[in-house]
Amino acid sequence: MPRPERPAKRRVNVLHKEGVTTVDWKDVALLRKFISDRGKIRSRRVTGLTPQQQHQVATAIKNAREMALLPYPTKGR
Repeated sequence: MPRPERPAKRRVNVLHKEGVTTVDWKDVALLRKFISDRGKIRSRRVTGLTPQQQHQVATAIKNAREMALLPYPTKGR
């Protein structure tokens, strides 16, 4: 018997909710919401950001990593 289909749950845009217009690499608390526990950048499907916002977040995370504010991805065992 097939499962009943559920409507897709809409992801909440965190940047829009918090009123952020430009992403700053110094805002580590905000950027931590967009990286996994292993340090990888979460995808748009998971974060619910627009393509432009996702690009800003990815660039800010990379800059924060260079400044040693955020971790680089670690290898799993």
